[in-house]
Amino acid sequence: MTDTLRPSDSRSRGRTALSRAAETFAKGFITATGWLAIVVLAAIAAFLVWNSLRALGEAGLGRIVTGTDWYPTSSPGKFGAAPLIVGSLIVTLVALVVAVPVGLAAAVYLSEFAGRRLKEVSKAVIEFMAAIPSVVYGLVGVALVVPAVKRAFALDSGLTALSGGIVLGVMALPTIVSISEDALHAVPSSLRHASLALGNTRWQTTYKVTVPAASSGIFAAVMLGVGRAIGETMAVLMLTGNAAVMPRSLLESVRTMTGTIAAEMGEVVQGGTHYSVLFVVGLVLFAATFSINLAADLVLEKQRKRWGV
Repeated sequence: MTDTLRPSDSRSRGRTALSRAAETFAKGFITATGWLAIVVLAAIAAFLVWNSLRALGEAGLGRIVTGTDWYPTSSPGKFGAAPLIVGSLIVTLVALVVAVPVGLAAAVYLSEFAGRRLKEVSKAVIEFMAAIPSVVYGLVGVALVVPAVKRAFALDSGLTALSGGIVLGVMALPTIVSISEDALHAVPSSLRHASLALGNTRWQTTYKVTVPAASSGIFAAVMLGVGRAIGETMAVLMLTGNAAVMPRSLLESVRTMTGTIAAEMGEVVQGGTHYSVLFVVGLVLFAATFSINLAADLVLEKQRKRWGV
C-alpha cells in the first residue's frame, strides 16, 4: 500500500523550498554588499594614492607633512602641510574638550537616571541634531559663537580655532551620546543588582560599576566623535579664519586639512603639483579617519565579546 501525498504536504514542501531559496539569496546579497564596501574603500584609497604620486615624487611625503610653509601659488610653490595638520588637531582637541564631558554626562543620565518618556524625547532630539546640515551649524556659529569669542577675549576677529572647536564639539555630541548610551545600556543588569545588593547607592553603582564596565564602548564613542570632528569641512571653513600658518594659540585663525581641500581644489590645474599635493593631504586625512574608525570598531567588538552581546 503506497502513501498518497496530501495537498497540504505539497504546499508545505513548496514553502520550505521557497524559504531556503530566499535565505540563500539573502545571504548572498549580504555577502556581496559587504565585499562591495571593501572594494569601494580600497578603490578610494587607490585613487588617492594614484593622484598623489606626482607630489610624492617631486616633494616627498616627509617634506609635505613636516613643512611649515603653505604657499602653493608662489614660484616655486611651497607645500608644507604641517600647519594644516596641526590646525586640524587643535580644532579637534577643542571639540573633544567640549563634547566628551557633556556627551558622557548626558549618556549616563539617559541610561541610568532618566525616565522612559524623557529618554524617548531626548533620543529623538539627539537624532535630529545628527541630521542637521553642517552649514547650518556653521551659520549658527558665525552668528553666536564668533561674536562671543571676539568679545570675551577682546580679539580683532572671532574666527579662531576656539570658535571652530566649540561648534565641532556640538556637532560631535550626537555621536558620543548615542554610542555611549548604547554601551551603558549593554552592561548586564546583574552587575547593577549585585552592586545595589552590596549597599551601594544608585550613583555609586553608576560610577563604580556601570561606567567602568562600559569603558571600551565609551572609548569607541569618543574615537568616532574624533572622526566626526576631524573630517568636518563646511563648519570649520566658515569659523576658523582659514589662515594657513602654524598656530600658536587657540585664539588664532587656523586652516584645517578639509578646509584646504574644499577651498583650493576648484582653483588648481588638474594634474599639476598643487592638485597632487591636495590629494596627499586627502590621503593623510583618509588614513587618520580610517585608523580612528578601525580602532573604535575593534574596541566595540571587544566589548561585545566581553558581555556576549
